[in-house]
Amino acid sequence: MIVGCPTEIKNNENRVGITPAGVNELTNHGHTVYIQEGAGNGSGFFDKEYTDAGAKMLSTIEEIYAISEMIVKVKEPIEKEYDLVRKGQLVFTYFHFASSEPLTHAMIKSGATCIAYETVEDDKHALPLLIPMSEVAGRMSIQQGAKYLEKPKRGRGVLLGGVPGVQPGKVVILGGGIVGTQAAKMASGLGAQVVIMDINLTRLRELNNVLPANVTTIFSNEYNIKREIANADLIVGAVLIPGKKAPNLITREMLKDMRPGTVVVDVAVDQGGCIETCRPTTHADPTFIIDDVVHYCVANMPGAVPATSTLALTNATMPYVVRLANQGWQKACSNSPALAKGLNIVDGHIVYEGVAEAWNLPFAEHEFASS
Repeated sequence: MIVGCPTEIKNNENRVGITPAGVNELTNHGHTVYIQEGAGNGSGFFDKEYTDAGAKMLSTIEEIYAISEMIVKVKEPIEKEYDLVRKGQLVFTYFHFASSEPLTHAMIKSGATCIAYETVEDDKHALPLLIPMSEVAGRMSIQQGAKYLEKPKRGRGVLLGGVPGVQPGKVVILGGGIVGTQAAKMASGLGAQVVIMDINLTRLRELNNVLPANVTTIFSNEYNIKREIANADLIVGAVLIPGKKAPNLITREMLKDMRPGTVVVDVAVDQGGCIETCRPTTHADPTFIIDDVVHYCVANMPGAVPATSTLALTNATMPYVVRLANQGWQKACSNSPALAKGLNIVDGHIVYEGVAEAWNLPFAEHEFASS
C-alpha cells in the first residue's frame, strides 16, 4: 500500500502522524511511505531520519494526498485540505466529527473512508488511540490552568499549591476518566485542594482508593456542580461520550456564581465542550473572557508538547496503521472489532451513529461498523 503523511497545518500543531520508526516498520512489510518535507520537524524528527528509514519525500501537501492510498495524520483535515481528500482514499486520524458539521459534510462529499482514532474501542470499552492524548491533555490542563490563574493573565492570582500559612487553590474536575484522573494527579501533586466529579459510583470508588488524601470524590449532578464551582479557582472539563457531543454540565447562567478570575479549561472542546460558553481556541490565541471567567479551550492541547505527544500517540496508532496497510481497511475491520468501531464515514455515508445524531443526518448500517 502507498501510505502518505502530510505536514499538519492546523494552528500550532507540531505533531506528526508517522515517526521514522513507523516508516521502518511499514517498509519492512513492503509498503511505500511518502512523507511531506518538514512534516516531523516540530516533533524533532528530520527529513534525513525519514529517508534513512526508507521514506520517500515530497515537497507539497497536494502531492502527498494525490499519491497516497492511505493518509495517516494527527488532526482532522482543515478546510484547505477538504478538496484534497478523494473518493476511495483511506484517512486515519482524529476526526471528532460530532464537533464540526462542515468537516462532516466535506468528508461525506469526498467519498473517502474515514477511520477516527477517537472511536476505536477495544473489548474492554477502552479507547486505545485516545488514551495517550487524553493523558497528555489531562496533565496539561493543570499546567495551563495554573498559568492562566496568574493575575497578568487576568486570573484570580492564586498559586494552586499555596504556601505555608496560606490555603491552596481549589480545582474542580468534571469527569473521572483518563483526562480527569491525570488532571487530578497533577493538581494534587502541586498541593491543590482537588474535587473530582463523576456519575459512575464504581469509578469514584476506584479513584478514592488510588488518589491522595487531598482529592475528594463527589457524585456529579447539577446541584453538586453548582455548589463546587462557586468557590473553585480552576475548573477542568473532562467529560467524554465516544463519538458524540459532550453534554453541557456548566451553563452560561452558572458563570455568575463563579468568582472573578476563575479559570475554566475545557478539554472536551474538541467534542463540542462540556461548558456551554466554551468555543475552540488556538495556541496562538488560547483564551477569552466571559463574565470575568477566563476560558481556555484549545482543541489540540497536546500539539504544544509534540516531542512527548507524537511518541505517545504513534506508539498506540502504528500497530493499527500496519494492520490497515497489510490487510486493507475492509479485511482489517472485519478481523478487528476494535478497528471497525473507528469507521465513521464510508463512501459518502455516515456509519457511526453518534455522528449522525449530532447533525441529524442519515445513519447507514455497515457490515463492519458499529454504533
